[in-house]
Amino acid sequence: MLQSMLIRYLLFILLFFQLILFNQSAHLSGTFRTNDFFKFIVKFGFQKTERHPQKDSFGYIFGNITARDSFPVPVTFAVLDKYSFLEYYGNRTILNKDVACRRMFERLDNFAYDKTCNQQAKVDFLRKVPCDKGKLCSDEDTPENVVPDSQFTYVISDLMQPRFWYVSIVACYRDSSCTWHHFDPKKFPNASKHAYDIDYDIQLVNGNPYQSPSSRFTYHFSFEQQNILEMNLIFFAVYLFLVPMQVYAVRIQKHPVTKLFTLSLILEFISLCFILSYSIRFAVSGVGNEASRTIGDIFDILSRTSFMLILLLLAKGWAVTRQQISKTSWFILMAIWIPYVAFHMVLYVWNRTEVDIISDIDEYQTWPGWLVLACRSCIMLWFLWELRNTMKYEHSSKKLDFLLHFGASSLVWFIYLPIVAIVALQVSPMWRYKLLLGITNSADLLGYCVMTGLLWPNRAGQYLLLAGTNYAGMDELDEFNEAPHIVHGDVLLSPSLSTENLSQDLPLDINGRITADLLDDDDEDIVLSTDDLLTPGNHHFNAHHGNRDGLLLINGEAVDLSKNNGHNMMA
Repeated sequence: MLQSMLIRYLLFILLFFQLILFNQSAHLSGTFRTNDFFKFIVKFGFQKTERHPQKDSFGYIFGNITARDSFPVPVTFAVLDKYSFLEYYGNRTILNKDVACRRMFERLDNFAYDKTCNQQAKVDFLRKVPCDKGKLCSDEDTPENVVPDSQFTYVISDLMQPRFWYVSIVACYRDSSCTWHHFDPKKFPNASKHAYDIDYDIQLVNGNPYQSPSSRFTYHFSFEQQNILEMNLIFFAVYLFLVPMQVYAVRIQKHPVTKLFTLSLILEFISLCFILSYSIRFAVSGVGNEASRTIGDIFDILSRTSFMLILLLLAKGWAVTRQQISKTSWFILMAIWIPYVAFHMVLYVWNRTEVDIISDIDEYQTWPGWLVLACRSCIMLWFLWELRNTMKYEHSSKKLDFLLHFGASSLVWFIYLPIVAIVALQVSPMWRYKLLLGITNSADLLGYCVMTGLLWPNRAGQYLLLAGTNYAGMDELDEFNEAPHIVHGDVLLSPSLSTENLSQDLPLDINGRITADLLDDDDEDIVLSTDDLLTPGNHHFNAHHGNRDGLLLINGEAVDLSKNNGHNMMA
């Protein structure tokens, strides 16, 4: 059975990679309408240029920009670094578009090359578009530098550091006096339309397009996303081993805790599959399926939040000290957890739609991001409070040891994200995304590995109340343990027990309490925890007491009430 399940699992993986590797996709392409005035196309990070050999480490922007109709005058295609782009981008919103065009290019005119208006400049930022079909753009005066089957080529070189570059089209043109104006078809009597369309098909790459890419892991990727594909492949390989192990474990150990954890782990694996499908297609063609990445991100959110739910349930003692959680506790838990999931979803949508693409902020530098981090920190404090209450009423050394290690590892998982988000503020945007992604994915993987080990069938039985084990009466024991019957280290009888009925069997002091001093030395040597009392066939206990009944549980410990014995025992 297990062998056939693993075979089906491997066949699914092979089919998955076959589908994603042979899907076809286009380059960065689209249409610009002149009545939109401005269109931002892409922000792309180019790598630092190596000194030897430089040509293979240059960044390249190349492609074709054509129109379906003949333009009265050409508009402008701009490729700018951040230093030049910010002022240009900020002036686009001026209502008078003629003024906007002059303001946008006022500073660029000082150093942007133009063969008519600024021949002394050495920075080649601008192109007149559209280009004639089948021909090079009019600004391309060195045809040997143009990538084959392209109408234009930009070569990006920076020996100092990697840098973001911004690509855009704007409906502005220069007249014969080198003055900038807004392209408005109404100004031209021979114009055939009120608005013109420009079609573009562009590629941005890190590496030499004249050769086959030396590394598909970096060629099509912006610098801040390079090497993420390798990282995801490593995580995928680990999950490929971890998921079948947990599926095998849950088939043996059918318990709500293991089922919920298995669901969380499978959600993370599915998320990684969708993200990998996007990354691999992007590495092959330059464009991935955005729907795959979005689905992968959503599954990742569901996986992390469901894992948090497991931690909270275990902290409340579910399957550790009790088999059931009261309806009130469930209501409080859901009232906190469900809004947290909703905040995560809002943060994701906000980050994809509201954050300006030209900005260098990440998702945790927005107000929804700070809200999510604050909620996570509050939930962490609630987790510690619940764990403290659970440990307060537990007397089994094995379970206390488990809860201690579980709490320490879970605390690390809770607190790493706020700390990393704060540290990331000081990290360059070129490295920030990889830092956040690498640490969060590694922490999640470590958490899944630790939880898999804790819930493994041959270990979990030592400290978890699992299905199939005889734990009848555990709920009553939990309620009794939480009653106030410990006073200054002595054992105080529950009010429901009559000292009058027990006076014949228990050595009581004048206050009606049982003290360890009144017990014989033999009985002090025998210490039975809750686990010992509830484990069938406890040989140590049976040998000492001859398999007798008559045990009274006081604070989770055992008191022998048998009248056959000349003295009583308390552990």
